Amino acid sequence: MKLEKTNAARILDREKIDYSLIPYEVDEDDLSAVHVAGQLNEPIEKVFKTLVLKGDKTGYFVCIIPGAEEVDLKKSAMISGNKNCEMIPMKELLPITGYIRGACSPIGMKKHFPTYIHDTCLNYDAIYVSAGKRGFQLLISPKDLISVIKINVGFLIKAEE
Repeated sequence: MKLEKTNAARILDREKIDYSLIPYEVDEDDLSAVHVAGQLNEPIEKVFKTLVLKGDKTGYFVCIIPGAEEVDLKKSAMISGNKNCEMIPMKELLPITGYIRGACSPIGMKKHFPTYIHDTCLNYDAIYVSAGKRGFQLLISPKDLISVIKINVGFLIKAEE
C-alpha cells in the first residue's frame, strides 16, 4: 500500500529532513493521543499532541506536549509572553491552522505561529507527532522537528500533584 504524502511530509521532504510516515487505525470516537500510542504500540510519552492556544498579548501560539498530559495554561502563558491564554475553540481549529481535530500537525499550518515543545521530547531519539491527516503520524527526531519549525523548548505540562 502506497502511503499518500501529507502536506507536513512534503515540507519535510523539501527540507531534506529524515522521518517516517506511520499509519494507524483511526477511532472516530477516540481521537486521543493515548489511543494513537496504543495503535502504534509505543509508550504514550513518545506520542506528542499539538495544541493551539490564544494569548492575551501575542495571539495564537502552538504547544506540543506528551500525549497523556494536560497543558498548563499558566506556564504556557508565561513562556509565550502572555499574561493569560486559553485553548482555542474547536470550531476555530480548521480556519486558523488548516487542520482538523485529531490531525493537527505542528508542521505546515496555514501560518507559522510561535511554537513551544515540552522538554521531555529530548529524552528520545524520535517522537511521534500528527502528520496532518487522521490515521497518520510522523516519527521524527525531536531535534529535526525543532529545527524545521523553529520551536522553543520549555516546560508546558502540569506538574504531578
